[in-house]
Amino acid sequence: MNPLKALCVVALLASAVCGNHHEHKSSNSLKPSQWLSRSQLEKIPALDDVSIKNLESMPLEQGAKLLKTIYHVSQINSPLPKSYAPNPSSVPVYIVKSNGQKESTTLDKFAESANQQPNFGKQEVTIFITGLPSSSCESVEKANQELVQAYMEHYNVQRQKPRSYDYDSSDKKSSSRRDYEDTEWETPKHASGSLVVIDLGEKLQNLKQHAMLSVSEVGAKIAREITKLDCRKDIIHIVAQSTAAHVAGECGKEFKRLTGNKLYRITALDPAKLHSEDPEKLSGLARGDAIFVDAIHTSAHAMGTPARVANADFYPNGPSEGVPGANNVVEACMRATRYFAESVRPGNERNFPAVESNSLKSYKNKEGYGKPVYMGIECDDDVEGDYILEVDSTKPFGKRTSAKKFKSEEYASPSSSKSWKKSYSSSSEEN
Repeated sequence: MNPLKALCVVALLASAVCGNHHEHKSSNSLKPSQWLSRSQLEKIPALDDVSIKNLESMPLEQGAKLLKTIYHVSQINSPLPKSYAPNPSSVPVYIVKSNGQKESTTLDKFAESANQQPNFGKQEVTIFITGLPSSSCESVEKANQELVQAYMEHYNVQRQKPRSYDYDSSDKKSSSRRDYEDTEWETPKHASGSLVVIDLGEKLQNLKQHAMLSVSEVGAKIAREITKLDCRKDIIHIVAQSTAAHVAGECGKEFKRLTGNKLYRITALDPAKLHSEDPEKLSGLARGDAIFVDAIHTSAHAMGTPARVANADFYPNGPSEGVPGANNVVEACMRATRYFAESVRPGNERNFPAVESNSLKSYKNKEGYGKPVYMGIECDDDVEGDYILEVDSTKPFGKRTSAKKFKSEEYASPSSSKSWKKSYSSSSEEN
């Protein structure tokens, strides 16, 4: 019998014997025996048998159902131990330069390598912490590549007007796209900064590694490296996916403990449920972990969580298993990264207007509250609440998007057929 099945059986027996003794503690505990038969429990795979690649190959509803079942069963009586923390020397880090080249290093040497880069930290520093493996999942690779390319453009191209895109051959311009195709922004502005990619996702190949990841230990290690950076700490923006969003939260807590100051911003891209959450201790991402925390939830009832974790939580098309156009839970999770990447590209900062609302139905009935705010890079750092918006199923995803033909020569991005990790030449490769 695999470990998870054994856990289920032991937990069920224990709850039957000790139910009265722990009644005051477990009034809200999950009781799988009430909704799963013994045969169903025995069919549940072990956490380490479910790879992220497996989930990517399943239809959306099937993957979401499996994740819900595993999550509920894993929470019986006591949470899973937070015992997994990859060695910092094994976690790849890429420092992406403004010219598209990259410096490869590891987490334990990240600050030392960054400080050696010319002009590093002179302006904004974005630290992107991946949460799913791109080497084995096509949708993760695609999303990560889009985000890296978007930041390269963001830091090198002056913003003048909304970007344009190539549309899928089967995709027609929606009325909302036509409405905004000639929109221009009030004041062109130029952003400059440095991008660091901490590829933690490569160390999270299966559900067991996700569920048992010690987000506090890994977050603390990243925080200690950040304190060594030769830059103002109030210009640091951490962008993190899935389980890594909680690593970012713990990083923010540890950074404040070490320095007495907060990081500027943490953006969570489809933050995950915490399988190994300790009910006696607040862990993972929360408001207050940075001066401003925002979150985009694109698979709230699958790989993500519907729980509010930020100052501003955005729910494209409302909390659901997946957003329009996502065929599996991994792709649904990665839509948050792709939406954010779209907003990072110059001219697209306001592609995703959202309204504070209780539900998608209320949003559609124009029963929201207050003025629109913008999901993504342009989100004001003084907003709070739960926000709803609608998105399109194909790229460009924002409802407020230029519909003019994309000119590839405007930005010489690497071929989409290549991994972004391989498409940028490292310094060592140059020499």
